[in-house]
Amino acid sequence: MYGGAFFYGDLRLFKPSGGKPMRQFFNDTIRFLFFTAFFILQTAAAFPETTMAQTQKFTFQDSGKALQNPMMGWTMHFYSNVPANYGSQLAPSDTLEWFEGCSTVYLRIPWAFIEPEEGKFNWALLDTPAQRWIAKGKKVAFRFTTSESWLEYATPKWVFDAGAKSLRYSFGEGPDLDGKLCDPIFDDPVYLEKLRNFLCAAGKRYDGDPNVAFIDVGTFGMWGEGHTGFSSRLGQEETLRVTKIHIDLHLEAFPGTLLCISDDVDGPQNTSGNYPATDYARSKGVTLRDDSILVQPAPKMWFHADMADRFWREMPVILEHEHFGSSKHKNAWDDALLLRSVEEYHAAYMSIHCWPQVEWDACRETIRKINQRLGYRIQLRELEIPTTAEIGKPFTVRTLWANAGVSPCYPGGFLTLTLKDADGGIVAVLSDETLDMRTLEVGPPDAIPVREHKSTFCAGLVAPTTRPGTYDVFISVGKRDGTPILELPLDGDDGQHRYCVGKIELK
Repeated sequence: MYGGAFFYGDLRLFKPSGGKPMRQFFNDTIRFLFFTAFFILQTAAAFPETTMAQTQKFTFQDSGKALQNPMMGWTMHFYSNVPANYGSQLAPSDTLEWFEGCSTVYLRIPWAFIEPEEGKFNWALLDTPAQRWIAKGKKVAFRFTTSESWLEYATPKWVFDAGAKSLRYSFGEGPDLDGKLCDPIFDDPVYLEKLRNFLCAAGKRYDGDPNVAFIDVGTFGMWGEGHTGFSSRLGQEETLRVTKIHIDLHLEAFPGTLLCISDDVDGPQNTSGNYPATDYARSKGVTLRDDSILVQPAPKMWFHADMADRFWREMPVILEHEHFGSSKHKNAWDDALLLRSVEEYHAAYMSIHCWPQVEWDACRETIRKINQRLGYRIQLRELEIPTTAEIGKPFTVRTLWANAGVSPCYPGGFLTLTLKDADGGIVAVLSDETLDMRTLEVGPPDAIPVREHKSTFCAGLVAPTTRPGTYDVFISVGKRDGTPILELPLDGDDGQHRYCVGKIELK
């Protein structure tokens, strides 16, 4: 028991009741505190916190391989309006695995071939090639056209027999009562009713399907590009009004699917900056495609990179170069310009608009260069992890990330650290939701922004049973729950887009 007490500054000292001199008591207390502190420090040195543990640093080089990721890649024109172009020479098993970066089969086909009789559909025309690609983990995209330069009735004839108004024309010359081609009046009520029924039927099959990359708003204008200069020659105001009608029809039928529209709805060579039709599309969440890359020689090799600048930060921009053979014939083709178009448009998709083997053989090295920039390319530049970590205790991981593509990582993705044992069994799945790869900025090839990020992880807290040992460390980017989604330009893929990057000992 202690007796009286007195204060010295903020320190309360007690007078011992046993009669021990105050100075001796004070010295004993100081010695006790000193040895206690020394013991704590020694203990800390023997059992360091994991945040103070020795670390190991790894740096990574881009593997250079073409990536297969959502919302980006090369699109194969299996049907390019004409059913024979350009998939007819492919074997049923050939889904262009050899064409590096090809992610999507593109089916652009007249409505008349899909619904030859009202309410009777030839879905096999679409589903057969689509399922070939889907079976290989790839995507499908569609455009349904109603006006063609080579086919009298791209809109089914039964639509006109039902009372829809039509317009005869000669391609390139405009309206002609004796013309061999027949277009609908694109805002005719009967035409719109039948078209709506068709689009809604297609929507029941394809809307919201994760295997569908995008669908074009392609039911207005020549080849579905939204221009009528070769046919009915609508004015600018009329074109805008009709464009909005067809955008809204597609939004009704495909509310859960990415839609896109041709830049030509605002005028194929309009460079004024006044783009009301595509501005309307953007306001509705419809993205942009430009079907006219390298149609003409430089300096008219394209017209709407400024239009794309309004889209690419939020939605993927789709590019289509001119038919390769036609572009070469017109002396418009230039490999360097094709690569430049990807940069200027911040393109996520590029077309294969030719017999694919011909384009690959002629442009292989350019295609490989484009693959280093097309869409997004998430790079892990550096990783620093502790050599050891204590089970159930937090540890810190430092990473450096970059997006080496020209577009944002539209689907987003989160870092996950997965620990595996020697048998490949998953010991721990440690996800960090504080860094979304969607937020990584893009830049020119020589000035790609790099972001440092620190993550805090904890393996084996509470459960499941986590035994001491040395484990392989895998990095992945994907869902918040740790499911890998994105292919990264790294070696060591386990087959599920987890990449082995090192080892860690758990104690």
